[in-house]
Amino acid sequence: QVHFVESGGGSVQVGGSLTLSCTASGSRFGIHTMGWYRQAPGKQRHMVATISHYARTNYADSVEGRFFISRDNAKNEVSLEMNSLKPEDTAVYYCYIEPFQGSPYWGQGTQVTVSS
Repeated sequence: QVHFVESGGGSVQVGGSLTLSCTASGSRFGIHTMGWYRQAPGKQRHMVATISHYARTNYADSVEGRFFISRDNAKNEVSLEMNSLKPEDTAVYYCYIEPFQGSPYWGQGTQVTVSS
C-alpha cells in the first residue's frame, strides 16, 4: 500500500505563488514517474506536471512557464512550484506516482484556491 504525505495547499490571491510537496512511500516496484494532477469542481481530473525518475518533465499547456516540478529520488519526494496563479488554477491537486511496474496511485488531494 502506497502512503502519501501532501502539503502546501491553501488560499492565495491572483498572481501569488504556492509550492506543493508530496512524499510517497511503500511502492514495491519503486517509482518511475511522480507528478501532480488537478480536478476543479464539476470537471475531470487532468495532468498538471510530471517528472520521471530520469528527470524528464512534462507540463500541461495551461501551466507551462508558470509551474515548475522537481523531484528528490532518494526521498521519493516531488514538489510543484506554482507562480503567477490564476483563478482557473483553483482545484484539488493530487500527488501522483507511477511505479516501474503496476498501476499508478493518487494521493488524497490538497485544495488550492486562487481568489481575485
